[in-house]
Amino acid sequence: MQTLTKTLTGAQILVKTLKDLGVDTIFGYPGGIVLSVYDELFKQNDIKHYLVRHEQAAVHAAEGYARVSGKCGVVIVTSGPGATNIVTGVADAYLDGTPLIVLTGQVMANLLHQDAFQEVDIVDITKSCTKKNFQVTDVKNLESVLVEAFNTAISGRQGPVVVDLTKNIFSETAEFNPDIAILNSNNDNCKMPDLMKVFKALENAEKPLIIAGGGVIQADASSELIEFAHLLNIPVVSSMMGLGAFPANDKNYIGMIGIFGHPSANMAVRESDLVFAIGTRFNDRIRCCFSENELSKKLIHLDISKKEISRVIPSSIEIVGDAKEILIGMIEGYKKGNYNIFFNQSWYNCLNELKKQNILPEKKSEKLHSFEVMLEIQNCLKDKAPVISTEVGQHQVWAARYLQFNEPRKFLTSGGLGTMGFGFPAAIGASVALNGQPVVCIAGDGSFQMNLQELATCVDYNIPVKVFIINNGYLGMVRQFQEKMCDERYFATKISSPDYIKLAESYGIKGIRVEKFEDIKPAVEAAYNSKSPFIVDFVVEPMEVL
Repeated sequence: MQTLTKTLTGAQILVKTLKDLGVDTIFGYPGGIVLSVYDELFKQNDIKHYLVRHEQAAVHAAEGYARVSGKCGVVIVTSGPGATNIVTGVADAYLDGTPLIVLTGQVMANLLHQDAFQEVDIVDITKSCTKKNFQVTDVKNLESVLVEAFNTAISGRQGPVVVDLTKNIFSETAEFNPDIAILNSNNDNCKMPDLMKVFKALENAEKPLIIAGGGVIQADASSELIEFAHLLNIPVVSSMMGLGAFPANDKNYIGMIGIFGHPSANMAVRESDLVFAIGTRFNDRIRCCFSENELSKKLIHLDISKKEISRVIPSSIEIVGDAKEILIGMIEGYKKGNYNIFFNQSWYNCLNELKKQNILPEKKSEKLHSFEVMLEIQNCLKDKAPVISTEVGQHQVWAARYLQFNEPRKFLTSGGLGTMGFGFPAAIGASVALNGQPVVCIAGDGSFQMNLQELATCVDYNIPVKVFIINNGYLGMVRQFQEKMCDERYFATKISSPDYIKLAESYGIKGIRVEKFEDIKPAVEAAYNSKSPFIVDFVVEPMEVL
């Protein structure tokens, strides 16, 4: 019988294992330690490598790729500063549950712990912000570690895994058996008796509410959530990370909850008598809006990770499992069980009254305001329904409030870590995942300057990211805090920016500056219809507040 086993170098094993695991895209930055891996990438045609301009951007691009495609993002960087530059992106992916494999080069195994050139202990550095990390010093362990790393990243509550690779393994040889590169799921399943408790609680409720979190999107459970909510006629709110999990234009949708959410959605939570939370962690940006009894009253909490349930808010019913599988089971159980659960119009009448609190803010001047820009972007692009990423700051909140997301995986933002510099490279990764479709990045002038060097990446690969800069000349969110908490003592928040139109020209791309309302629509349409990267600089009122 012919065997598939071959003797290969570590660099060959690495590339072939990635291919067997279904990897078709890598974001990275080369260096001497990982040179032989790059040489192997050059020799094959199955995996495309995207050269970024900063390692942090490589991780954010892989996040965008993963969150749009549903696949595991992959990054490769060299040792020392190449490795330390990934930490912010890895922490971002950890808090938002994004599956990544981040491969870092390391010095020769015999030089470890000797402060060799570009040696850092990236395993210890990333222990607190990864699901798991590995250091491979023997080529014989490489293939099995890579497979375990992928299994870890994509199973349960997803997240990043760092694999640190010493230089010697790339030239050493070992037997390669591709048959072991098979992914297995180890998601927990919920037992039906637990679901019976849910139906009993629903039967006894008068004003139930579903909170949809990012876990619904990660589980690809949006269609099941829609069917379940419609079957029982239950209203739905979402967290910021759950935007798009339930269509914003659906009659059952009330809005986004949290400190920067819609007043109607927060009031709906307060008025409800049963909360069914699906795939949300109840972080402090949500928790601070409610007293504990407003969330814990008859709370049903469904999550893939048992440790997330009741960790922040005590729940009365716990369901551990994959949101898609659980909702399928609940839909089938409801249809077979002859339940008399369908909530009447009186609860919706109350919610419709609450929706009247969602009013537009007042303008502070005749200058453009961010909410006007968002509403016009929504009007221009609603039929195209592009993927939209955001940086972090006031513009992020304006986007979340006023742009409508009717499908999952259309809204990319840094939720848990709040990373300035996330949005632009994430948009690059998203466009790559979508085979070059245009992606919109909503950026603040502060955030955009964190990773604006990635314009070169867009140009090199003709990635049609449309950067819409909300330019107010401040670190707007921090300035707003200073206005309220520091008696208007504005310190270190007024910032300068380059001329973004000239910056665009310097990279060989087009840019438009917009200062009047009537110019928003033609600028947005010109940018989106271009087949190339594009910058639109919206000059807005600097003293705007959320």
